[in-house]
Amino acid sequence: MRSDWSDLPREIRGGIAAHTGRIDRIEPAPTGNHADLASTLYTADGPVFVKAARKQGDQDGPEVRSLRWEAAINPHVNEFAPRLLWQAEAGGWLALGFEHVRGRHADFTPGSADLELLAKVIQTFQGMQAPEVLAGKRVERRWESVADDVSPLAGHTLLHSDLNPANLLIADDGRVRVVDWAFAARGAAFVELALVVPWLLKAGHSPAQAEAWVSRFSSWADADSAHIDLFARVFADKWRINLAFHGNAAWAVEHAAAARRWADYRTR
Repeated sequence: MRSDWSDLPREIRGGIAAHTGRIDRIEPAPTGNHADLASTLYTADGPVFVKAARKQGDQDGPEVRSLRWEAAINPHVNEFAPRLLWQAEAGGWLALGFEHVRGRHADFTPGSADLELLAKVIQTFQGMQAPEVLAGKRVERRWESVADDVSPLAGHTLLHSDLNPANLLIADDGRVRVVDWAFAARGAAFVELALVVPWLLKAGHSPAQAEAWVSRFSSWADADSAHIDLFARVFADKWRINLAFHGNAAWAVEHAAAARRWADYRTR
């Protein structure tokens, strides 16, 4: 459950205010689940988007680690992501202040014009080498627990790894900003596309339609089909395990079902 601004310790609220100045209004974000607090702060100098997470005692918990990774990758993706303005750490909390971006979330339903915007984003990332800061963030490691050999998923391409509709903000002028880089990693280029497939299924595409859409990218067309089969299987297997961790939350059940649907399609 997300925390309210009033739940934050006085120390971290003071640390944030030291960067923002007077805060006139606070608007919690309606979506997202990778921080304990995510809100737009309206200040005398304009709005700023703040994500914050609490530590687990003296240790970084998973949410704090996610924020540290977002801070580390941000300078390398400023062309595509809202700029990190400042960091504050006090009272057992870490907070990041980002450039505020006004835009709507993308629509991945079949026939949506936003799919072409998504394609442009992916095409750009497909040609980018992962920065050195991601040297230890090898995407294949996420599925080592469910497969003996995940080396076909390894590579050196920059992967956002979570290009869901809520993470693409589309401004009125059509410019797209990509948010939530907590899962950024390095890996085989086709893995980015494979991670998009379940989101396409959830938006109403059939497995055949989703694969037809991603097949426009050379990394997918050139990939060994056995490697794609491997990914579909390990992704579905890991999400079956994830359900226990997420307490069978509705969104997790839905994503696990999409993953299994795709895996079943690949093995038929």
